[in-house]
Amino acid sequence: MIVGVLAVQGDFAEHISTLNRIGVVTHEVRLPSDLDNVDALIIPGGESTTLRKLFDNYALSAPIIERAHRGTPIWGTCAGMIMLARELTDDRPEPLNLMNITVTRNAYGRQIDSFVAPVKCPILGPDNFNGVFIRAPSVTNISESVEIIGKLDDGSPVALLENNIMATSFHPELTNDTRFHELFCKIVESSKFASQETFPT
Repeated sequence: MIVGVLAVQGDFAEHISTLNRIGVVTHEVRLPSDLDNVDALIIPGGESTTLRKLFDNYALSAPIIERAHRGTPIWGTCAGMIMLARELTDDRPEPLNLMNITVTRNAYGRQIDSFVAPVKCPILGPDNFNGVFIRAPSVTNISESVEIIGKLDDGSPVALLENNIMATSFHPELTNDTRFHELFCKIVESSKFASQETFPT
């Protein structure tokens, strides 16, 4: 398994470090050709309007969308969630329309309003996950096809899964808890097995 991490902006180094800690091979993705070498992709947190500009500058949007439609697992954290959304309540940036959700940018305040809160994630086990929220987006509309896998105490959905696409409002890579990265890798393994079953060599 090789997990690609979009490395054009944001906290990609932290994702790579976490994946390496659990023994996963990583590859930094900066150009469309880099996608040919990976089984999955993580779009990290950062600044969503800057991410969109870099997607356009490096011609990344179309190949990422194409890989997603082929079933490649993709996980977006914070700004990455914004990029994966079907639509935004803001008029910018233009998202990739890969997950059937509507997202509001910076819903939890500015950088100074960052916080850590317990996230209930039964899929990870009985213990809560300590979510790090930094200028985090909120999800205002969710299609029936999207599974909510993580909630705050007030019921707000902050971790979502739809087929091969996963999104989190928070930053699992900024904690010592590797469970979300392990979950994503399980999704990647399942996807690889399904692909081998469907397209035998």
